[in-house]
Amino acid sequence: MIDKFRKKTHEIIFEADTFLGKLFDIVLLILIVLSIAAVMVESVDAYSVKYEPFLSFFEWGITAIFTVEYILRIISVKKPLKYIFSFYGLIDLVSLLPTYLGLFMFSESISSIKTIRTIRLLRVFRILKLIRYVKEAQTLKTALIASRQRIIVFLLAVLAVATIMGTIIYIIEDPKDGFTSIPRSIYWAIVTLTTVGYGDIAPQTVLGQFFASIIMILGYAIIAVPTGMISVELARNEKMNTQSCPSCSEEGHENNAKYCKHCGAELNPLSK
Repeated sequence: MIDKFRKKTHEIIFEADTFLGKLFDIVLLILIVLSIAAVMVESVDAYSVKYEPFLSFFEWGITAIFTVEYILRIISVKKPLKYIFSFYGLIDLVSLLPTYLGLFMFSESISSIKTIRTIRLLRVFRILKLIRYVKEAQTLKTALIASRQRIIVFLLAVLAVATIMGTIIYIIEDPKDGFTSIPRSIYWAIVTLTTVGYGDIAPQTVLGQFFASIIMILGYAIIAVPTGMISVELARNEKMNTQSCPSCSEEGHENNAKYCKHCGAELNPLSK
């Protein structure tokens, strides 16, 4: 009986290929969006004071639902600890903590009130829960993981280039123009290389401006590199279904997969 309940709960909560699974996802999506909207409204002082009772009641209602969802997710998987410490498990936990932490802070001091409000506004991180319900997010995650080594090497190369350029501009420019140290010059190189251009520091000499122009042009080429890496991996990835392994909770299985590619456990058959 317990196994049957756990299997059915897992199918509803973790799968989106069944009617109840889709309905569960849609309801949860609506609640997440409403919760984020409530956090934003609460940050406006006039609305926060005027609608404080309603916002408080609404927040506790949302938190209660998310708490039940979190508990059901733990119950429905065979390895609860793995889910609890997984990426999505930690997000689900973070979405609950701010409300409960605010409950245990009773001091009426101004600093305490500000602290409680700050903690409560951290509920905005619930927006990360939306990632689970965007199918393309799984594809993007797979692409980022597949290209992580190349991206890391690329970032290290960019850091090396920024360090060299920062050192050179430090030698070229006068300290009175803002290039007072190599770290500050590297900051300028990074800002220029990424084409942000705050304008708080700018080269004044002809040679420095010529060198800055080269960095700006180089910046456009650098921005295109990681985009190309990820695009290649996105093109390679086949369309995945929403099957989540009831044993290890891993996702990203192929449409015709019968067994988990991570732990080998049998997957729930897709509903027709």
